[in-house]
Amino acid sequence: MRETTGAHALVRTLVDSNVRVCFANPGTSEMHFVATLDAVPQMRGVLCLFEGVATGAADGYGRMTGRPAATLLHLGPGLANGLANLHNARRANTPIVNVVGDHAIGHKPLDSLLESDIDALAGTVSGWVRRSTTTKALATDAADAVAAALTSAGAEPAEQGSSRTGTSGSVSTLIVPADLSWSLGGRSAPPVKTAAPPAPSEAHVRSIVRVLRSGEPCVLLLDGQALSERGLRAASRIERVTGARLLSRNWAARQRRGAGIPSIEPLAYRGEEITVQLRDARHLVLCGARIPVTSFAYPGRTSLPTPPDTRVHVLAEDAGADTLLALDMLAELVAPGIEPVLAPLPPPLLPHGELTVDNWAAVVGALLPPEAIVVDESITAGMGTLHAATAGSPPHDLLGLTGLSIGQGLPSATGAAIACPDRPVICLQADGSAMYTLSALWSHAREQLDITTVILNNRSYAILRAELERVGATAEASARLFDLSRPDLDFVSLAHGMGVPATRAGTAEELARQFERALSEPGPHLIEAMLAPTGR
Repeated sequence: MRETTGAHALVRTLVDSNVRVCFANPGTSEMHFVATLDAVPQMRGVLCLFEGVATGAADGYGRMTGRPAATLLHLGPGLANGLANLHNARRANTPIVNVVGDHAIGHKPLDSLLESDIDALAGTVSGWVRRSTTTKALATDAADAVAAALTSAGAEPAEQGSSRTGTSGSVSTLIVPADLSWSLGGRSAPPVKTAAPPAPSEAHVRSIVRVLRSGEPCVLLLDGQALSERGLRAASRIERVTGARLLSRNWAARQRRGAGIPSIEPLAYRGEEITVQLRDARHLVLCGARIPVTSFAYPGRTSLPTPPDTRVHVLAEDAGADTLLALDMLAELVAPGIEPVLAPLPPPLLPHGELTVDNWAAVVGALLPPEAIVVDESITAGMGTLHAATAGSPPHDLLGLTGLSIGQGLPSATGAAIACPDRPVICLQADGSAMYTLSALWSHAREQLDITTVILNNRSYAILRAELERVGATAEASARLFDLSRPDLDFVSLAHGMGVPATRAGTAEELARQFERALSEPGPHLIEAMLAPTGR
């Protein structure tokens, strides 16, 4: 095998292991990686103007393909800028390989201006972290990063020495000193092959059968692969025979939905509402899901909303076991030959009048094209309406705000569109969180991605107003910290400034016309949906 630079061996190994896209915001330490892209054209480089866009795009790409994209980030500050969306990716269990450049080994002790503890930063969001120490080992390190990203926990064998595990998750971070990239001595490593998850224990699945046949009320809580069409069909069969209720995680990583797909009630966001959903359940069966907890603590309220007399069971008890296969086994044991119940067409009727929190989602649901990818960061504007409005729409995939770290929507849509160029991507984006990563629009335009973004403009951080009341605090003057007016954000002008055609809608009729037009034209579009104030 021909000797080459470390950067060339690194990129070649990633490509051979089916990592074909790199979302990048590079700096000086990563220049040899960038130069290598000319020599290895199978790796597509996508420039992002902010690292949080790069990491969020890698998340959207991984959710839609099941395989990792790479990110290319500049030193510790660059990684730090991308942490929020790596947090969301970790919560979504999305495979990602971060390549973070560092100072050359001899330069690092000089404590230059951009020196930082990259290893510590990476450990907060990565299941696997390694700092490469030799050019010769760089490609092997890259292969190990891919292998770790493709596992559910990102763990590694103990004999791999110089690396360590961080938090749980399938995000891998490889730290590459600059001189390892430019030095000769690199050799690409054998490609990584994806291993099938271990089969679930049949004896354990039969124990769940006994629970379902006990005659006591049961709830199946679905997440992860259980929310694929295959998983939903198996769960619906189980529901038909046993009467067990089905619930899905709110803001799941990816969920198949729409007409012809079994419909499933989402778990509520508020803890007291979850308690109501589970109040009659004697058994809660976790199918790829965690036991419900509230996102925050509130004075005088529990953080564990599952009723204390509800017994909790895990469908795939062994770590990493195949949840889909476990659901199939369960369905065959309790519902052989039974067909699932499928959501019917048609979608909702088009509403009329001024746009409000209550009617905007019906416009999207009525006009949603088949096989759309819907990226949902509508937050308060869609929490109570989007599920019902799209239940009868044509089949689609829904990507949610898994880690509740806002600023995911526009970047995730970027990655989803690159992953699936033949499918329309609809980004439903709250106004305040859009400003976190608005520069993603520039990447939409540069790559000519088929993304229709609907900005839901209520001129406020509405969710924070609700949280103020829930924690028992009161505020008058400080309420301006939740107010996004004075000056008003002009998303049409902002989009035009980044090369994305944009319009503004104030009525349901206007939104419908503009949405249909955007869907009929290739490339990116943005619609600023002006929602009327509540309480009028």
